[in-house]
Amino acid sequence: MEETKKNQETSSRRSFLKTTAIAASAFMIVPRHVLGGPGFIAPSDRLIIAGIGAGGKGQSDIANFYKSGKADIGFLCDVHDSRAAASVKAFPKAKYYRDYRELFDKEHKNFDAVSVSTPDHSHAIIALGAMQLGKHVYVQKPLAHDIYEARALTAAAQKYKVVTQMGNQGASNDGPRQMKEWYDAGLIGDVHTVYAWTDRPVWPQGIPWSANKAEVPADLDWDLWLGTAPYKDYVNKLVPFNWRGWWDYGTGALGDMGCHLLEAPFSVLNLKYATEVQASVGSVYVDEFKRGYFPDSCPPSSHVTLKFPKTNKTKGDVVVHWMDGGIQPERPEELEANEVFGDGGNGTLFIGTKGKMMASTYSADPRLLPLSKNKDIKVPAKFARVPGGADGHYAQWVEGCIAGYGKKELSSPFDIAGPLTEALLMANLAIRGTDVQVKNDKGRATFPGRDIKLLWDNNNMKVTNFDAVNQFVKRDYRKGW
Repeated sequence: MEETKKNQETSSRRSFLKTTAIAASAFMIVPRHVLGGPGFIAPSDRLIIAGIGAGGKGQSDIANFYKSGKADIGFLCDVHDSRAAASVKAFPKAKYYRDYRELFDKEHKNFDAVSVSTPDHSHAIIALGAMQLGKHVYVQKPLAHDIYEARALTAAAQKYKVVTQMGNQGASNDGPRQMKEWYDAGLIGDVHTVYAWTDRPVWPQGIPWSANKAEVPADLDWDLWLGTAPYKDYVNKLVPFNWRGWWDYGTGALGDMGCHLLEAPFSVLNLKYATEVQASVGSVYVDEFKRGYFPDSCPPSSHVTLKFPKTNKTKGDVVVHWMDGGIQPERPEELEANEVFGDGGNGTLFIGTKGKMMASTYSADPRLLPLSKNKDIKVPAKFARVPGGADGHYAQWVEGCIAGYGKKELSSPFDIAGPLTEALLMANLAIRGTDVQVKNDKGRATFPGRDIKLLWDNNNMKVTNFDAVNQFVKRDYRKGW
């Protein structure tokens, strides 16, 4: 044991991922540090959180955990100092790090839980490292960057028995519970088709990588920001937001909004893993009859169709349509000409054998169609609501962590968030497949992924009829990561 501790204390940051399993076995049951002093609250009543990613969405996540009244922000970590500045100011007692590996190495005895709010490509490696240390984790949506990572995190949550939550706060709204009650009461019959749509992307996509490298800001550690992604020179207007449109870092409109808009279909219909997927994408023409080829960037728009097998809530398969880039499904006949479809830019529509229902972003404002039906609904509530709805998503996780693994129901634990994320990433497989080049017998580039349906072997996590796209199921990490 002494030798193990010595190895832990002297492990380098670069060897962190190799040593976290040892750290987990040694420290999983060690209590947090004693706070003491005036106004001391028993450690079991408060959660000490390390926030990885302290700017942007991370800033609001951290603030919401603290607002629960049951959490303290013990540590902050960000690779971009100016982005973290507001959180550092708000929590002056929190110790600040740039490298999460150093934070985990030095402070793993001093916090209970980790919030991960970084670009998508860093979610899984940070979350898994935290779970291996026995820490509860809250991870922003989407849970992971690729399907393999999502499956690994889902399994790790069960293995390490930690409390998990994905940051799709609409899962805690009243909307999904209201729609489950309506559906279970048979108000719209058996659902066979679902549409979800968004006005995203609201960042540049379908473009070439900039040829003009720029000077890295003095307060940004570019190498740490890249993390697992291939090395590229820094370019302007990638950080802090436009990375979403690049496959090395982001997951496009599906990653940004899919977890919000498709959570309700998953929870209402008990969907799990899709069996097949097909996609069509918007084209960018750079000259007459010359279609641009930008495989590093997500397309400007897409329409993806996923098929899910029958569940205990459906009588047959369910077809789910995803549309982004401003594309919307045909308006239901039951909607009046001037009535808003979804919330305008985003929405979800369920089509059943007896009727339809729709909702807005975060599954808010659920409505039966035609809207006149909503005046006479008399379905009793049978699913407990989350206090505070979407805002209560944060406190729910904090309270779940304090209660302990398996003691409190959460809205988006990894056993739910994992399959949801995989469905979105499977849709992205089809989207990326449209740009996969295959040489024909004459040496000419062809794009067979644009004209086929992908068949998915869920147990082996691979597409069975177009092997070239399987390279995106599990990406290679940059050397040293």
